[in-house]
Amino acid sequence: TSVDTASASAPHHDGSECGSARRASREWWLHVALLCVPLLAVYLHIPPPQLSPALDSWRTSGHFFTFRGNHIFYKESVGVVGSSDVLLLLHGFPTSSYDWYKIWDPLTQRFNRVIALDFLGFGFSHKPRPHRYSIFEQASVVETLVAHLGLSEQRINILSHDYGDTVALELLYRSDHNRSGHITINSLCLSNGGIFPETHYPRFLQKVLKDSGFISPVLTRLINFQFFSRGIKDVFGPYTQPTEAEFWDMWTGIRFNDGNLVMDSILQYINQRLKHRERWVGALTSTSTPLHMIYGPLDPVNPHPEFIQLYQKLVQRSTVSVLDEHVSHYPQLEDPTGFFNAYLSFINSF
Repeated sequence: TSVDTASASAPHHDGSECGSARRASREWWLHVALLCVPLLAVYLHIPPPQLSPALDSWRTSGHFFTFRGNHIFYKESVGVVGSSDVLLLLHGFPTSSYDWYKIWDPLTQRFNRVIALDFLGFGFSHKPRPHRYSIFEQASVVETLVAHLGLSEQRINILSHDYGDTVALELLYRSDHNRSGHITINSLCLSNGGIFPETHYPRFLQKVLKDSGFISPVLTRLINFQFFSRGIKDVFGPYTQPTEAEFWDMWTGIRFNDGNLVMDSILQYINQRLKHRERWVGALTSTSTPLHMIYGPLDPVNPHPEFIQLYQKLVQRSTVSVLDEHVSHYPQLEDPTGFFNAYLSFINSF
């Protein structure tokens, strides 16, 4: 007992020391937090980059129409006299109609009218949020544009890429099922779109953004140019990389109207492809519309030969152009000449 009383009467230094250490640590974290909050606030409000002269002239040469209260950007060129052919270009994710700039002039020399739009949530179009973006709505955006241009009675050739491929398949479904307001499709050419969920490998960032729930809005604010350009580099071939200026043009298009903040909702299209596979792949396999696929075989998103073998097996009526082995996911930017020639020989074949 004498030992007990001795120990009981001994002063307890360690408890108070722990308390003051905890307090010091808390204060340190508080200082860090107080320093980080303004830095983060500044970072999150970095103004979007200025439009490059090239991007600015693309925008000023375009127009806007209204779809359900949103302004949608489109560009059209009235070209060849004596041809009545109309061509509609549908871009991919996460970029814009500017993806077509390298083949724009040659296309206008072949078609009477060439039309490209920025889908809702992309490029120079409005980017509402919160908003439930869907492939169905984008198809309606396209139908509204065609009506706005007075082309509802015209037969239209569609050339699409990536995300645009799926919008094109919804338009094909509506056309073949004679849905009201549908456009009449004369021909359809797809390129490097993940139309089969089973051979589609989204990039890591796409998977994270589409499935992170409440964390996604934080992540979309944290993506910066370095992060973006590193990710998009991977879907271009090693010998067909964009220049720094081209990366900036892509990023500027995304940042315009705060488009980075709607990426997570737009990315739900990956889940929509899975859910509506039967409808969209079914439209492709059952149509009598002339079909073609232009494919960059180095594509990590729709890898060779897995993707193209499945396409040829399921879509036997379609012709296929496989471009040079160095060409990846953005064939119209990586090999514009090869892409244009492949498209021309398809268009001239029927």
